[in-house]
Amino acid sequence: MTKMKILITGVVTVFIFGFLFWEHFHGGVASHHILQQQNLPAISNWWNGLFLPVLTWFLLSRTEKRLGKQSSEVHQPNNLHGKVIKLFVTGLVLGVLIATSFTNGYSLFLDNVPYIILVLSLIIPIYYSEFILGFILGMTYTFGAILPTVFILVLAAIGIITYRFIRPLILKLIMKFTAKPDKSPNH
Repeated sequence: MTKMKILITGVVTVFIFGFLFWEHFHGGVASHHILQQQNLPAISNWWNGLFLPVLTWFLLSRTEKRLGKQSSEVHQPNNLHGKVIKLFVTGLVLGVLIATSFTNGYSLFLDNVPYIILVLSLIIPIYYSEFILGFILGMTYTFGAILPTVFILVLAAIGIITYRFIRPLILKLIMKFTAKPDKSPNH
């Protein structure tokens, strides 16, 4: 797994520095104002060169640690790796959809993002590191890495509550109402 972490972190590092150098030679490196307010501080994309590789390594380490615990409990560790990839891709796709919608002004989608994420957090653990990494990478081109990180950490906190506490209650209610009563004759 350490070789995989090095490879993925290396790819992310090359990607981000390639992007930063491209920006530098095509009009300058962008900065992003907090909450899109010009009177609030701006965060330069140059910070992504340090932040994104460190964040990638950290999130992959957390995923590795969780997989280590889960693989000792589960008989099919390959299934766990498939779930990691699915969560990563789901986060990546959601991040790209949000970034694309923002860039193109699709406010109908953007207005419903909180509801989409709430429903998604009932289905999957959006607070897992691989989902968070995919989400941040999906939004990095448009927003840099720092603002999406703050955004997803707030959503992940909501996701923990939803997935661990609200979801089990909903599943119990569904099981209670869909369970077939035992029909035994009372003769």
